[in-house]
Amino acid sequence: MRDCGVFRIIRRDGGTAARCGVQETGHGPVLTPAFLPSASHGTVKACTPADVEAAGVNILVSNAYYLHLRPGEETVRRMGGLHRFMCWAHPLLTDSGGYQVFSLGDKRKVTEEGVWFRSAVDGSEQFFSPEVSIGVQEALGADIIMAFDECTPYPCPRDYAEKSLELTARWAERSKGAHKNGSQLLFGIVQGSVYPDLRVRSSRRITDIGFDGYAIGGLSVGESEEETRAALEATIALLPKDRPRYLMGVGTPEDILSYVPYGIDLFDCVAPTKNARHGTLYTSAGTLRIKNARYAEEKSPPDPLCDCYTCRNFSLAYLRYLYLAGEYEGARLNTIHNLRFYSRLMEQIRQAISEGRLREKAAELLAQLSGGSLADAGAAAERL
Repeated sequence: MRDCGVFRIIRRDGGTAARCGVQETGHGPVLTPAFLPSASHGTVKACTPADVEAAGVNILVSNAYYLHLRPGEETVRRMGGLHRFMCWAHPLLTDSGGYQVFSLGDKRKVTEEGVWFRSAVDGSEQFFSPEVSIGVQEALGADIIMAFDECTPYPCPRDYAEKSLELTARWAERSKGAHKNGSQLLFGIVQGSVYPDLRVRSSRRITDIGFDGYAIGGLSVGESEEETRAALEATIALLPKDRPRYLMGVGTPEDILSYVPYGIDLFDCVAPTKNARHGTLYTSAGTLRIKNARYAEEKSPPDPLCDCYTCRNFSLAYLRYLYLAGEYEGARLNTIHNLRFYSRLMEQIRQAISEGRLREKAAELLAQLSGGSLADAGAAAERL
């Protein structure tokens, strides 16, 4: 493994498979388990990089598909790379664009060579392949880049999932072959839909190729919690214990608390930023929706236990007023709070793992998030 990409496991939780680690990158270390807020278009919506940094975030995920369409990877390269372009001095991960291509549905054509689709920006015909995706990501200059994969829909017929995982494996080999920038870490992606035996096959195919880290893709696309857990259990046992594990697109607070015990190191999701813009705030007592009339004259902050800029300075009444008035500042303040909530959540998780009490802490936090009391923590612990 490259010097800049060393992954060290620092602590293991005695009661679960969770672990605390450090992923070294060219732009500094990432403490794991970690959550990656979405900066798909090269920005965290409604916030400045200083806002994001102050919230305790030190790694973001951007998207090769969107940045290829606009402004174009060569523009970003000429501007000094994505870090300089978006004024972000910390680690960056770029997704390969596989999920975004999947989301186009019948507007795309998948072939062995790659995927043809129409640009959502100008309608032009576009082509993405493993080689194109890796080239885009190398031009952007992220610290961690992803192999190009096919993300299957849900529900997905077994025969399609089987063919798709084999295509993803062949694309993974081509992605690795196209990868030339030794300062960037390359992660492979396991697919297989909700079929545990196909997840096993995909895990073996991808780990045989060999990558700096391993992602679990194709989940959180509509399947049940039971199907997610079954697919995850089939996968995680076969991934190398000395490499980071990334559960892609999964990242509500409840998801994180439920899946960290499996040994997942990285999560990403649009939930904290998208929900903030729509007036939903995460707090230590559960979620709240700022438009509710009960907050019209509420002087307290969103979360008295939170130390973010929003909670230190503003009332729920003011945040409600901004949201209903459509003021941009409301989206910014809500996003700052949600990002800080996630950062604090990950800090608490890492602390609990270090102390060997993740199961108890996760159960306590799950009970609080559901609006329950600590008396409900026992039932939550049984699910972990």
